[in-house]
Order: sequence, then structure tokens, then C-alpha cells
Amino acid sequence: MRNPDPSTGQAATAGPPSSALTSPTSPPRLIATFLRRAAIAAAAGPLALLGGCNMVLFTPKGDIGVQEKNLILISLGLMLLVVIPVIVLTLWFAWRYRASNTSATYAPRWSHSTAIEVVVWSIPCVIVLTLGVLIWRSTQSLDPYRPIESQVKPIRVDVVALNWKWLFIYPDYGVASVNQLAIPVDTPVEFNITAESLMNSFFIPQLGSQVYAMPAMQTKLHLVANEPGVYAGRSAAFSGPGFSDMHFDTLATNRADFDAWIARATASPAMLSRAAYEQLAQPGEKAPVTLYSNVAPGLFEGVVGKYMRDVHGNPICGTVAGVSTPALTLNHRAILAAE
Repeated sequence: MRNPDPSTGQAATAGPPSSALTSPTSPPRLIATFLRRAAIAAAAGPLALLGGCNMVLFTPKGDIGVQEKNLILISLGLMLLVVIPVIVLTLWFAWRYRASNTSATYAPRWSHSTAIEVVVWSIPCVIVLTLGVLIWRSTQSLDPYRPIESQVKPIRVDVVALNWKWLFIYPDYGVASVNQLAIPVDTPVEFNITAESLMNSFFIPQLGSQVYAMPAMQTKLHLVANEPGVYAGRSAAFSGPGFSDMHFDTLATNRADFDAWIARATASPAMLSRAAYEQLAQPGEKAPVTLYSNVAPGLFEGVVGKYMRDVHGNPICGTVAGVSTPALTLNHRAILAAE
């Protein structure tokens, strides 16, 4: 609608003045400001979250951890040999063959280039073959069941994942601990791992591999710490409401300090009898560090074989030459009795 302007006699256009379209508070300006701030927040948000991360996998303190770090970096580098050129060439093609660049060659009927085909297929094939050889060799050398070659006799530790705490039994010393693992530096450690009820995962990131802890099964893991320190151990599998507090400290010390820790455990008034274990196995969160002396014989084997029983409650796991072999050697008498 147009109305005459009294001062000029000319028709005036209804609506806001033109200056309102460029006002700092106009809708277009507000939308542009919002989008700009949202982009900044989207870029800064992940960086702020990553600021709280501790890349312990890239600061290993043991030989197994070092080998796994090198494997990760080598695999990443080989994959980046493909990813980086693809990203760079994609951006270069978009710029080179943009619609406004009239100097670029226009070849709508082009369909084949032997040189390009050779490059596109040969490089990925070489990378895949290299990764295949690398994975095969590392699978053999980093097998968690493979003992670590050393002139030092390994330390044996039986690990039981409870709800929600970790129990460590030292069968060669007759002691145990809850939520604290002590190991000597430069000494291989042989872990035998199981779980009381829920499936879990045993993990010391700075020392190496994680291995699952499963009820009625026994898994193995071999690690070594080459530098003294306190390394975080944790559960790497969600197992219920107490999962967030299911962690422990790994004390890697010299041999004298390790022997002193064993002496303190031996002198502890708390004894890990079967009755004490049954009480400890009850679900509980934020369990304090506790040392036990006089561990009941065969306690770990009993945890592994507790579900391997016949209808009468008799164990169907047997022993060979006095060595317990749960879930492997069956007690045939118990089976016949069950029938």
C-alpha cells in the first residue's frame, strides 16, 4: 500500500526503513551471529573434552605396553598413507575443477587411465599386505598366554574379579590383597584370571593388554613393569552400579620394597579363609585396600570350579598329580554318580 508523503507529494512505501535491514539487532544479523557462535562452540567443545584425557596407552612402562604402542602407531601411519592423500586430492580437485576455473581441462568423455589404475590399486594392496604381515607377527609375539622370556623367575598372581572389587592372591607367598597389586620391577608377572559371578575385564593400560575375567573359566596374561611407579588398574567392562569405583593401584617397586610389602601382608591379622572369602564376595562398592595372610589352600581353584558341580553338589573337576586343572580334567566318578 502506498500513501502520499506530505512534504514531497510523492508516494511512500509502507514497511520498515532500509536502515532496519542492516541493524545489529535485525533477524539476519542475529541468525549470522548465532551460527558463528555455534560453530565456535562446536569446534571448542571436543577440544575442551579432550583436555581431560590422559593418553596412558602412549606412555607405557613395560615391554608389552611399548610393543602395543608401536603397533598402534605403525598401523595408524600405514592407514594415514591412504587417508591423507585422499583428503588432499579431494580438496585439490574441488578447487582445480571448480566452475569458475576456465583454464582447467574439460574432458567429459574421459573414462580410463592405466597409470591412475595402477596407483589406485597397488598402493592399497601393498598397505593391506604389510598390515597382514604385521598383524600375524604381533598376534604371535603379543599373545597374552605367551610367557615373557626373562632370566628372572616370574611372579604368579591369581586374580578374581568380585562385585565390585579386585582380589589378588599370591600362591607362592600365601598372601592376598584387595584393590592393590604389588609387583617387582623387571620381573615377569603371570596372571591367572577368573570372576566370581559377572563377566569383567582386567586392564593395566600402562603395562599392556586387557584380558576378560569370566566365571567358571580361567584366562592368562603375562606382563612386566620396567619402571618403578604407581600404575592405574581398572575394570574395562561394565558390570553394574559399582563399576565406576572398581579400580586398583599397581605398585611397581624394586625387589626390596616388594619383599617388604609381602612381609606386611604376611603379618596382617586378617586371614583369607573360605568363610572370609564368602563374606568378601558379597557385592560392595568402594572397598578399601586390605591385606590378607594365610590364604586358604585351593581357594582360587575353588572359585574357578564352583559352577562345575553335579546334581549332588560334588565337583566334577579333578586333579592330576596334585595339580588342580579346573574346567579341563573331569571327575568321571562324579559324573557317574550324577547319572
